[in-house]
Amino acid sequence: MEKRTGWIVSNGFLSAQDKFRQLNQRIINAAEIRGVELKLITNDNLLVRADQYGVIFEMQTRPDFVLFMDKDIRLAQAMEAEGLRLFNSASAIGICDDKSLTALMVAGHGIETPQTIIGPQTFDGVGYSNLDFLSRIVKQLGFPLVVKECFGSFGQQVWLMKNAVDLAKLVRETSKQLIFQEFISNSYGRDVRLNVVDGEVVAAMLRTNECDFRANITNGASMKAYHPSKAECDMAIKVCGIVGAEFAGVDLLFGENGPVFCEANSNSHIENIYQCTGIDVSEKIIDYIIKTIS
Repeated sequence: MEKRTGWIVSNGFLSAQDKFRQLNQRIINAAEIRGVELKLITNDNLLVRADQYGVIFEMQTRPDFVLFMDKDIRLAQAMEAEGLRLFNSASAIGICDDKSLTALMVAGHGIETPQTIIGPQTFDGVGYSNLDFLSRIVKQLGFPLVVKECFGSFGQQVWLMKNAVDLAKLVRETSKQLIFQEFISNSYGRDVRLNVVDGEVVAAMLRTNECDFRANITNGASMKAYHPSKAECDMAIKVCGIVGAEFAGVDLLFGENGPVFCEANSNSHIENIYQCTGIDVSEKIIDYIIKTIS
C-alpha cells in the first residue's frame, strides 16, 4: 500500500516558536507511527497568487491532505481552491478564530451562552471616537462585564470591566473589533476544555485560576483531568457540528443551571491536555484523517 503523505501547516512568524514546534512534532510523531509521512511547512513558504487565471500557490508535490494548524485563512482558502483536503476547513477555522462569528453561528441553536453584544466595527488608526453605544451595552449587560477582542488566543485580549470609567478607557484605547459579554460569576477562574474529534469527546480537563477570572493555563491556571457530564459532552459536540469543526477544543463555563458555551478552538494547543490527562489528542486526529481519506 502506498504511503499516505500530508502537510502540517504552521505559522512562520509566531513568537513562541518552541511551544508550537513541540506541538507540531507530537503530531508528526503520531502520523509516523501510523505510516503517514507528515511534512511541516510554514505559511511563509506558500505564496498565493490570484489573478485572471485563478488562485494558485507553488507546490512541487501534492499531499493527500493538509492538517492546517494555522489561522491564515487566505492560504487555507487558496489550498481548498486547488482541491486539497484540509483538516479543519478554511470555513471552520475562520468561524472559530473570530469570536463574533462564533457567537453569530451558535446563536439560535438552543446552546446556553453568555448574553453577547457584538461591538460596532471600527478601523486601525481610527478607533472609537464616539462611545455613546457603551451606555446601551451597560444597560443590557450591567457590571461586571467581559470585553474581548474578536481575534485572540490563550486568554489574551480579554478583560473584566467593573465600572463605566474603566470600560470607556479600554474601548477608547483600542481600534480592534470587540464583543461584550455577560459575566458568568459562577465560573470565575474556572472552565472546562473538552477536545472533540469526529463527533466524540476524547479528552477533557478542568482549569482553575484563583488569581484571575480567566482560566487559561497561559495566565497561570492549574489543570487536572476532568470527567465531563453528558450535558457538557453534548454541548461541545453540537458546537463543533454547528461551526463545521471536525476536531476542536471547546471551552465551557459553569453556569448556575449547567454548562455555558464560551469558545471553540479549531487549532487548539493539545500539549497541555496531554500533560494533564495522558491522552494524546494528536493520535485521535491522525486516526480520523486516515479514516476520512481512505
